[in-house]
Amino acid sequence: MNFDRNSILINPKEEVANIVEAIKYSVQTIFKKKGAVIGVSGGVDSSVVLALTARALGNDKVLAVMLPEIESTLDNIDFVGKLLKQVNVDCVTEDLTEALTGLGCYKRRNSAVKELFPEYDGTTYKMKLILPDDILEANNLNIFYLEIISPDGVAKRKRLPLKQYLEIVAASNFKQRTRMSMLYYLAETRNYAVIGTPNKNEHEQGFFVKYGDSGSDFRPIKHLFKTQVYQLADYLDIPVIIKDRVPTSDTYSADQSQEEFFFRLPFDILDRIWYGWENGVSSDQIASALNLSANQVNNVISDIKRKINTTVYLRKEPLDIKSIEIELHSTDH
Repeated sequence: MNFDRNSILINPKEEVANIVEAIKYSVQTIFKKKGAVIGVSGGVDSSVVLALTARALGNDKVLAVMLPEIESTLDNIDFVGKLLKQVNVDCVTEDLTEALTGLGCYKRRNSAVKELFPEYDGTTYKMKLILPDDILEANNLNIFYLEIISPDGVAKRKRLPLKQYLEIVAASNFKQRTRMSMLYYLAETRNYAVIGTPNKNEHEQGFFVKYGDSGSDFRPIKHLFKTQVYQLADYLDIPVIIKDRVPTSDTYSADQSQEEFFFRLPFDILDRIWYGWENGVSSDQIASALNLSANQVNNVISDIKRKINTTVYLRKEPLDIKSIEIELHSTDH
């Protein structure tokens, strides 16, 4: 195929029409529900999904839900407020701090952080996990670092051992799983469906929590690269302040972009390399179109492959004896 920077672009008018029809059919005909619940964060993905669902079902049959907790970014409230002025749907706020405290989310995570940084107190200090940002220049594994930030802004960073990494991630995952539980509570009290907001980048590379933010009845933008989601945001007139916002993880107490935490590269570059590779375009062609070297392109492709391969478990549906028998039979041949 002929490949250039615009090859990834879609027809947003046609895509919106297809998604709107799919949402309407899935909610009303397949699930036989009266409406839909959507968790909103003030990010572009949830904003686009909210606007699409309102088009599909009608504003009066969609409920937006804000799910803050004590470590949430306060700006989220302002971003969602801008969105709701445009997408006229009801919105409720459910603070999850007490639930997360009861589950030991903060206590368990902080205990693991203190094993590396004894001075970390979980209140005046902030923390986050980060990956190296040298993906274009180095074909290296995804090894996380833990960074803490003191009350006076001094940052310290250490490579994160596996034990503490697993403990921090497991405790932090309470956040996504508690959000999912609340969304289903609110949906079930109204006989509504839960509409998910993950895009292709998040789903296929494993940037989600199993039975957390992956928990939904229908995921209307799962097939779209982030770059394509921004196209829909333009077409749907999502507020500029949301479209210009740096995508965040909103998981750890320190401010953090999705690029810093997981993807390691701006979506403008990452998506185009991924799209080219997925469509059989050579690394040389991709590199030429994006003003990169073939080696840089290959580094990114290797990183994508690793993330897809190491997160197969997250995308697996629950197994049963019949599926295991099929799996064993296929390996015998």
